[in-house]
Amino acid sequence: MARVLFLLPVRDFDPSEAAVSWRVLVNAGHVVEFATPDGRPAVADDIMVTGKGLDPWGAIPLLRNWPLVGLLLRANRDAREAYAGMIADPNYVAPQRWDAVDPSAFDALLLPGGHRARGMRDYLESDILQRHVIGFFDQNKPVAAICHGVLLAARSISKQTGRSVLYGYKTTALTWALERSAWSLARVTRFWDPNYYRTYLEQDGQPDGFMSVQQEVTRALARAEDFQDVPATDPDYRRKTSGLQRDTIDNARPAFVVRDRNYVSARWPGDAHTFAKTFADMLSEPA
Repeated sequence: MARVLFLLPVRDFDPSEAAVSWRVLVNAGHVVEFATPDGRPAVADDIMVTGKGLDPWGAIPLLRNWPLVGLLLRANRDAREAYAGMIADPNYVAPQRWDAVDPSAFDALLLPGGHRARGMRDYLESDILQRHVIGFFDQNKPVAAICHGVLLAARSISKQTGRSVLYGYKTTALTWALERSAWSLARVTRFWDPNYYRTYLEQDGQPDGFMSVQQEVTRALARAEDFQDVPATDPDYRRKTSGLQRDTIDNARPAFVVRDRNYVSARWPGDAHTFAKTFADMLSEPA
């Protein structure tokens, strides 16, 4: 049994990536504890939970209660049920403060993602969290990161090396293809807030996708090819890259997960079950 720490922002984390991972790890016999900025329970991105606000009428108070596109894009039933279970967990209800966490007290670390800039930027830019991530890597403890959680790891610069803790590792993360696809859709369906799916936008002079998760993570790696994506030769390539199919506890075919030594990474909520199972299996391996 491992004691696993989940780091969460005060709000807007992805409910699927956190809750599915929580359920898989708990069902495997591991203990999951949480940390938030102020020691109060975090709140997931409500749009990803309810689907309200992802339709062209989503800004109209009454009509937004009748989502259509939102029902397809929100967390699926399995993830919503896991989220309901997670937020009732006593460990979730009483999290630690970020600044009170002692990495040496935990066996492993998991970094969920989320894209909504309103809540995620504080998480991704936190010096405190970056120090915690460095602490886990320095102690060679198991670390798992999914989607924007990989970006937090990539930004964690070791004082010993002056490089990201991911330097020398192979990793995946939210790909530019998936990020751009969601962004393009939101510019139509959520036209009053077209950048909902982009946490960071390119500035003047920066090329297309420069501030995407994939490109920023890649810049932190030893080699560009250390950023892993689904190979075109994969027999399930279309299933894995369409952004339309998600894995389940019994079906890993839509998922793409990368493991390199003590580190596991994945791209988006559609990988969450396989991501968490891979991490749970790692935690159960003999020391």
